[in-house]
Amino acid sequence: MKILVTGANGQLGRETVLILRASSHDVVALTRQELDLSKTDQIAECIASHRADWVINCAAYTQVDKAESEPELASLVNRDAAQAVAEGVHSYGGKLLHVSTDYVFDGTQSHAYSESDTTHPLGIYGKTKLEGEQATLKLMPDAIILRTAWVYGIHGHNFVKTILRLIAERDELSVVDDQIGTPSWTADIAQAMLALIEKEAKGIFHFTDEGVTSWFDFAVAIRETGKNQGFPIKAAKICPIPSKNYPTPAPRPAFTVLSKEKIRGILGYDIPHWQDSLQSMLKKLKDSTLI
Repeated sequence: MKILVTGANGQLGRETVLILRASSHDVVALTRQELDLSKTDQIAECIASHRADWVINCAAYTQVDKAESEPELASLVNRDAAQAVAEGVHSYGGKLLHVSTDYVFDGTQSHAYSESDTTHPLGIYGKTKLEGEQATLKLMPDAIILRTAWVYGIHGHNFVKTILRLIAERDELSVVDDQIGTPSWTADIAQAMLALIEKEAKGIFHFTDEGVTSWFDFAVAIRETGKNQGFPIKAAKICPIPSKNYPTPAPRPAFTVLSKEKIRGILGYDIPHWQDSLQSMLKKLKDSTLI
């Protein structure tokens, strides 16, 4: 099967390309150099020229705080470019998987969000990602929308690598403890996307790893797991703080645990727990040249 991946240099895109190629698929990996999402008038033609069986749109504007001061650019990439990708795929009858986010929800719910729950993004990033979903489904109702959350991997910048850097540099650090969700390793997300494509799924799906945690508890787990795997550790203490003590330009949803009941019926395998995936990711990172 021929599969085109946009955002192929991003942390999720790179992992997706590796997993697809390991599964013997013919992969077209488009980086920002080959597909500039800010040039929306060129996107559809570029996508259509490859005539891939499936297109996985991993490309996005993901700088949550910066989006508050760059709403036009966030809209251009997350909404307009997503629509252009869908137009390109639709023009030759291909199939599309579009990656989205838990930030389409406001976090006021006290139980896991299902795919049918009402969306209500708090900030520009979530708003533009929701608009991208809507533009995609309007043109391609049978497309897959995969919402995920708290993404990390061995490539790119993410919370896990930031915490590893900080605990090696500082004696103490503070992390918010009142935002609840589930970490998701890029390798697990990519594997789920492959399963959805191979089973020709349709519609909106949620995927994260199993389990629930806070950013604070996640940071503690990163320190302890990293220590056991030989990463340099200086910080003797990680302090829990409320979000109000760590103000950010963009508001964060307090609770974005995503229900995986729908996708479990498609995958056919057990979703890993976030703690197990964290161990696997850190081992892979330690063995790589990326630290």
